[in-house]
Amino acid sequence: MLLIAICDDEAYFAEKLKKMTSKYLKEKNLAGQILLFSTGEELLYSGLSPDILLMDIRLPGKNGMEITEHLHSSNRKGQVIFVTSYEDYALNAFDLDAVHYLLKPVRTKKLFMALDKAVKRTNSVQEKALLLPRDGIILRIPMSEILYCEVFDHRIIIHTLDESFRLFDTLDALEQRLDARFFRCHRSYLVNMDAVINKSDGYALVTGGHQVLIARRKQQEFTRRLLNACRV
Repeated sequence: MLLIAICDDEAYFAEKLKKMTSKYLKEKNLAGQILLFSTGEELLYSGLSPDILLMDIRLPGKNGMEITEHLHSSNRKGQVIFVTSYEDYALNAFDLDAVHYLLKPVRTKKLFMALDKAVKRTNSVQEKALLLPRDGIILRIPMSEILYCEVFDHRIIIHTLDESFRLFDTLDALEQRLDARFFRCHRSYLVNMDAVINKSDGYALVTGGHQVLIARRKQQEFTRRLLNACRV
């Protein structure tokens, strides 16, 4: 799941940008959470590390450039798209490895192009992993190796091809930690769409021969996600 932050002190424009970004996620079938911040300090103090940041430059307190530098120096390096009314900072923006520099008012097509690039760069930065505690150590499980997750006996079982891991948590909480390749196909299952081999009535067949339940109300969305995955 993508974490997208919008940092802009103009409440009306921030809400408009949020609606446009929500439309993008829906059209691309991407899971994401969008958070609004009215100042850069508010974002810094949140402790969050957004995957994608839509950043205004003229802000109360520290400006968008300074906030981005602070994020980078603290190893919170998401993909930054500057969205501003001022042309003056374009060269500085690209010194910070910004994905794009958009001038207000922002057109939907331009924003979508910038988000496409940001998502692509986010996915290619490194293999995302799920960190799990076990026997006093932290296990790093690459998300690409997770086939599906299920609720069993009040615990979550995380299945890979070679091994299964137990987790004391809720499926809702785990869903927030996983990325956009995972789909909540049933109240008791999360499935990696990249691992799905086939679909039949009420079931998905995943790598290794396992079957995963698909809720009736999720059938249509599951099929759409599967078709989109096949086209990638």
